[in-house]
Amino acid sequence: MLTAVLFLGSAAVIYFACEFFVNGVEWLGRRLGVGETATGTILAAFGTALPESAVTFVAVVFGRDAAQKDIGVGAALGGPLVLATVSYAVVGVAMLWNRRRLGRTSPLIECESTKLRRDQAWFLGMFAVKVALGLLVFKYKPLLGSLFLLAYVVYLLSELRGAQVLGEEALEPLKLHPKGDPGLMWPLLQTSFALLVIAVASKLFVGQLEAIGTWAGMSPQLVALLLSPVATELPETMNAIIWVRQGKERLALANISGAMMIQATIPTALGVYFTSWMFSRELIVSGIITMAAVAVLLGLFSKNAVNARSLIPLAGLYALFIAIVAIL
Repeated sequence: MLTAVLFLGSAAVIYFACEFFVNGVEWLGRRLGVGETATGTILAAFGTALPESAVTFVAVVFGRDAAQKDIGVGAALGGPLVLATVSYAVVGVAMLWNRRRLGRTSPLIECESTKLRRDQAWFLGMFAVKVALGLLVFKYKPLLGSLFLLAYVVYLLSELRGAQVLGEEALEPLKLHPKGDPGLMWPLLQTSFALLVIAVASKLFVGQLEAIGTWAGMSPQLVALLLSPVATELPETMNAIIWVRQGKERLALANISGAMMIQATIPTALGVYFTSWMFSRELIVSGIITMAAVAVLLGLFSKNAVNARSLIPLAGLYALFIAIVAIL
């Protein structure tokens, strides 16, 4: 009963903290002169990617044995899978749920398809290398971790190039400073405080999921691959729901896309540095299904608008992954 209460309570705290986070990060993006898409792909994504990056970092750096280090590898593979399937599907469901309230006559989602398609292409390239390294054994593999960090720096610079400031009319009043110009410090304070609450609540949420996994007889590695990513990707998913509800689906899609790029590079670099980075059958299946989901997304983003209904079936790929892992 206590686990169930903490599970639901921490999820609720994450949602309300995300309300403050998305509000603060929009103001922060405007003060820093960052465009709408870059606000989602860089500022929001970097903040919400902290929980899953922290799980990987703690597991691979401070893990006492190979089993604990495998938890970090599982988290590094499971995160992108959840984002590419469940999170995008949630955007589709949220859009269909809110379109009448937003006055939308069609289920189409307006987006910067060219940038999103480029992001998915970047991700697919890095993720393919990431999976290939998990199948190979050679002496200098740890040195390649630096290439993933370099790739993210290049991506970061390309996102910032030509960014335009968020329009003032698009922003709601800052929650901690609703009257007048909040300046830079108030958005920074609100965003930082919201991130702290999200991190603490996410840690509690992951703990309850691990307890549920133990109760169900699941191994730590399987919990890391199946359950922990669902928890650590919860902030991105919550942000997407909030932004879609506000009619800002571009920010929702950009946040997920940016978080995927972080997951393809930074946790991977940590894993390659500090572990043997060898994949089990379950991890290989995870990688294949993630790449299949991204291939579908590349096709969907080939148009200027995406039908919300076309995103929902992506959740089926995650269900397929669970079914295959159960068989294995």
